[in-house]
Amino acid sequence: MKKKRSHNPKRKADKRRKSTAQSDKRGVNNYTVEEETTLLPFLLSIITNKSRNSVKSILTRGQVTVDGEEITQHNHPLKPGQTVGVMSNKESKKRSELVGLSILHEDRDIIVINKEAGLLSVAADDPTEPTAYNQLSDYVKKENPDNKIFVVHRLDRDTSGVMLYAKSEDIQQVLQNDWKNTVKERIYTALAEGRVEKEQGELSSWLKESKGIKMYSNQEDNGGKHAVTHYRKVLGNENYSLLEMELETGRKHQIRAHLKDMGHPIAGDKLYDAETNPIKRLGLHATTLVLVHPGTNKLVRYTSEVPGSFLKRVK
Repeated sequence: MKKKRSHNPKRKADKRRKSTAQSDKRGVNNYTVEEETTLLPFLLSIITNKSRNSVKSILTRGQVTVDGEEITQHNHPLKPGQTVGVMSNKESKKRSELVGLSILHEDRDIIVINKEAGLLSVAADDPTEPTAYNQLSDYVKKENPDNKIFVVHRLDRDTSGVMLYAKSEDIQQVLQNDWKNTVKERIYTALAEGRVEKEQGELSSWLKESKGIKMYSNQEDNGGKHAVTHYRKVLGNENYSLLEMELETGRKHQIRAHLKDMGHPIAGDKLYDAETNPIKRLGLHATTLVLVHPGTNKLVRYTSEVPGSFLKRVK
């Protein structure tokens, strides 16, 4: 006579969770949440071959995402229908080898990164200098030697924050050919010198490039390109103001030139007449990029936290 199995609701629930796991080519297993819980208990129910401390380490190292967003809090709430991604140790190690950048999002069409100040987006005069582009090129080739990445837009060397690269030439062209309509929001955070009195406003001028790299701004059409920036004051004191800057147009050095016009140049921006350099870098960070995803046509948002060095100066 066969022994009748005892009914174990937890085992049944765990089995149901495991059955929803889907592995992608980037070393990430995705699990669909089927009942309300919190993140650590959920991970313990799906990762049964590791100790509790090992699972906590996976969470602490940033190997876990919820609906594509990296989460490290043990008690992060989960709701039915959400997707929890768990990155393999091998993939995590591969990403940890990247210097001066971290990957915020990756799929078959695009890679979104958080670039640190000081790292070039693409190669300049010295071909041996590390860039975000050549590091990401090496990264994707580890999966397949034929893989490539393609430049979509750039950030200045001393500007940090969210950047996007395409993983095929077709996707690059889709993004670049209709960038104005594809991108719905581009928001930067600037650490500006002095106290900005007005809480919000619009900055508008024509920008024309000199023989050097500096952009010259004029309130009347000087043969340059019209540029419009919207700003909102977030924090401030007598010495510095933290401003949220939203681009209506995307001109070279637009924010830097407009804040100089305003009489509040970006801290550390000697090119545009800044008098101080309190954080030993340019006080400009690309915080948010919202766009219509070129592969899915869905609206997606990618964000990077404001650097702590910015916030310390306005407290």
